Amino acid sequence: MALTADEREQFLAEPHIAALAVVSGQDRGPLTVPMWYQYTPGGEAWILTGVDSRKTALLEAAGRFTLMVDRVTPTIRYVSAEGPVTRIVPGTTEHLQEMAGRYVPEDKRAAYVEVALAEHGEQVAIFMRPERWVSSDLGSL
Repeated sequence: MALTADEREQFLAEPHIAALAVVSGQDRGPLTVPMWYQYTPGGEAWILTGVDSRKTALLEAAGRFTLMVDRVTPTIRYVSAEGPVTRIVPGTTEHLQEMAGRYVPEDKRAAYVEVALAEHGEQVAIFMRPERWVSSDLGSL
């Protein structure tokens, strides 16, 4: 059973690990990788990645991508959101802190941000406006 618009947006706003998918060229399947992401209902979804990464080059070339998130307990539920890249901006410490706030326990956040700033290199934040949604809540199996 498909989720309502509110249910799918609330589910996407939860801190799941997304599968990011982007076209990767003729005669190749899409590049699909696990990603941390940020989303606020009604807004844009965004990711942080290396400025020189393969993901960045493919996202710039394709101009759109898909994020798919799921869970299997207590029910099997998933949401997929696909849409155009709306902007690519230099990644900031604020972006990194916001993303870490979703995924890293509070007592470990400052240390994570410090290591990420030192080791991950220059980052970009890539934003996407969801246009197409696929969702389901299959209930418990």
